[in-house]
Amino acid sequence: MSEDREPVVDPAAPAYVYMQVADHVAWQIRAGRLQPGARLAGERDLAQEYGVSVQTARRAVEELRERGLVLTLPAKGTFVAERRDEPDA
Repeated sequence: MSEDREPVVDPAAPAYVYMQVADHVAWQIRAGRLQPGARLAGERDLAQEYGVSVQTARRAVEELRERGLVLTLPAKGTFVAERRDEPDA
C-alpha cells in the first residue's frame, strides 16, 4: 500500500481488523483489480502492506477462502478463484 493513500485498516472501527483486510481484498477482486488466477501476496507481505500482524493477515486470507473468493494451494500460494455467477434472487 502506498503512503499517499488513506489507510484501509482502522483499529478503532467497530469491525475486526482481519475483516477490514478481507473486505478490502474482496473489493479489489469484485472491482476487477485482482483478476481470477492472480496470485495474492504472501501472508507476510500482506501483513506489511496493511500494517497488521501476520496472524491477522492469515485470518483475512482464511476469511476470503470461506467466502469462496480465493483458494490456497500448499507450497504454491493463494490465488483469486474463478468467478461464479450469482444466482438470481
